[in-house]
Amino acid sequence: MDRLALGLARAGIEKGDRLGVLGKNSLEFFLVYGAAARLGAIVLPVNWRLSADEVCFNLNDCLPKIIFADEEFQAMLTERREDLPSVQAIYNLRADHGGALEFAQLTSAAGEMSPPDVEGSDGFVIIHTAAVAGRPRGALLSHDNVLLADLHFDYYFGLTPDDVHLNLLPLFHVGGLFMATSAFHAGAVNLNMSKFEAGTAARLIQDKGVSLFFDFPPILESVLKAAGEEHLDIGSLRAVVGLGTPEVIEGYQSVTGGVYYAMYGQTETSCLTSIGKYNDRPGSAGKVVLLACVQLVDDQGRVVAAGEAGEICVKGPMVFKGYWGLPEDTAAAFRDGWHHTGDLGRFDADGFLFYAGRKAEKELIKPGGENVYPAEVEKIILQHPAIARTVVIGVPDPKWKEGIKAVCQLQEGKSVTAAELIAFVGERIARFKKPQYVEFVSELPVKADGSLDRAAVKSLYGKG
Repeated sequence: MDRLALGLARAGIEKGDRLGVLGKNSLEFFLVYGAAARLGAIVLPVNWRLSADEVCFNLNDCLPKIIFADEEFQAMLTERREDLPSVQAIYNLRADHGGALEFAQLTSAAGEMSPPDVEGSDGFVIIHTAAVAGRPRGALLSHDNVLLADLHFDYYFGLTPDDVHLNLLPLFHVGGLFMATSAFHAGAVNLNMSKFEAGTAARLIQDKGVSLFFDFPPILESVLKAAGEEHLDIGSLRAVVGLGTPEVIEGYQSVTGGVYYAMYGQTETSCLTSIGKYNDRPGSAGKVVLLACVQLVDDQGRVVAAGEAGEICVKGPMVFKGYWGLPEDTAAAFRDGWHHTGDLGRFDADGFLFYAGRKAEKELIKPGGENVYPAEVEKIILQHPAIARTVVIGVPDPKWKEGIKAVCQLQEGKSVTAAELIAFVGERIARFKKPQYVEFVSELPVKADGSLDRAAVKSLYGKG
């Protein structure tokens, strides 16, 4: 890691410079994070499931000097090199697979370096959130944010050097990153999966004594199914945290005797705002973590009473620094001295937090833990010549917990099938953002001012 930091410094990387990473979980990915921390550089991990246009947008939003990429993504980067004016060099991420510059060129340097002073408040990683109003925003997280997230996870899970974390979430995801860094801080083992596959995960749990991982549907359900079909012993799995249905959670606890931790958080709050054992208050997201302050407010900024729903607002050392290059968005998020999450919640009389959805203007769909904003999908659907108007909503889904549904009004005299429209969207943005369901209607409901009535659409067509 120190040799990589030295190599990057000699390649011209200075404090505050960005390092793009487009690759799956690997040892080298961790080394990039560590070397960046040493230099005070900022890591820009890019979601490898995005389309080429989306990847280029995220990179150009933050202007990295160097990109580390897995071999499977290098051809796309080479083809789009003219669209990435800030990039001075592309290196293989995995040493050494691919036709880019060799990773070893950066780790073979000998000598001493004088690293710059790096403060806890300095930026460490930029993770792009889902596209509000069609534009992704890069959330800048500091070294302090990472440290405090690690301390919270270590405390609540009781992590020790005896633990083995199965790192199956990608390292461009705040859950994957902070679970991994928490394990490092506790001296535990990180066991990487480059891409989730249920049978492989179940065998690793048995063979390596995996004790915890982060769950988004349908991860845990598919692991339990694979373990049952292959007669694998996954009893070492003592802790799982994330989102899950009651049936899956209770099945996991019955099979393993382990604990399921429910939680609430977002990228902007370093993954974790509240957490608790599922059995303590089923349906809740636990209680607010030790070093956070949370209040729930109405549209006028007034704190609501217990039992009433309000916007979740957060203060504390885990709150991010702001949106990269977007001072107005940052100021809006931090109005009145609190980070306004755009999420709704309610406290019960005992202080347990219950998630209550998104504010209307920030409606969010979470298929399998990914964040998808309707506006981003709607923007693509409206590019199809047969579509006059559309509203995209979240609906119950048996596999992903929440699915994406497009309710569409056709142009007069035009036609398109649901399958054709789904394929059209999947060719233009990340495939996890394409609708699973499409319903064509003769007319979409509108408000008195002529704008689309999203609440009415959800009420009429949101059952599935």
